[in-house]
Amino acid sequence: MNNSYENSFLSKSIFTTQNIVLANIGWAVLALLYFLLFSAKVPGADGIESRAEWYVIGTNIFEALAYLAAGILCLRNWLSPQIVSGRNVWLLIGLGMLSYFVGGIIFGYTEIVLKDEPDVSVGDIFFVLSYLLLGAGMILAVASRRINLEKWQWLIVLAIAVFGSMLAWWISMQQEKPSELLIAILNWFYVVSDVVLLIIATTLLLAFWGGKSFPVLANDCRGGLFALHCRYVV
Repeated sequence: MNNSYENSFLSKSIFTTQNIVLANIGWAVLALLYFLLFSAKVPGADGIESRAEWYVIGTNIFEALAYLAAGILCLRNWLSPQIVSGRNVWLLIGLGMLSYFVGGIIFGYTEIVLKDEPDVSVGDIFFVLSYLLLGAGMILAVASRRINLEKWQWLIVLAIAVFGSMLAWWISMQQEKPSELLIAILNWFYVVSDVVLLIIATTLLLAFWGGKSFPVLANDCRGGLFALHCRYVV
């Protein structure tokens, strides 16, 4: 009985709002510093510039742990008896995060271990599934609550929507046109989904800012933004 009480107390003392927020900020700062300090491409033996393999491994670790942590926290909220309503939201978002985590592991294994960079892989199945789950969860979160934002908050959402759309369009124009229809469809699916999820995530963050669910929601959105950075920058 005492052991059960001590474990419960230890869990509550570790997973406090302050600790989760600090962990999110710390992980985001480390990921940013890692990119700024080590992302430069260096010429190889064949004269082709590329990023070091250890940098790619580190990027995969940062991304995987971010999604794994976000998925676990969401499922923890889903199982919590303190969550009276909206449990399906946390379940969908949590499954979406874990699905992206699995897809990232498969993609990393293919790229790093197998030394192969296919345009379409098994990991894309989990990536597409994660977008569908995240989209359904976020839409359900918006639909289940009244979103009352101030005018300046709507201006922020509009500005991010415009900026995200322009950035996605510019990046898509820099890439080579795919030779296969499936690859083209997947590329546009990812681009459009990134912009839509970015808009919804921004709306949710502004709507629930300071609430009890904000730390976990912020962790989810941070994980999504970091993955967006990894896919387009790395």
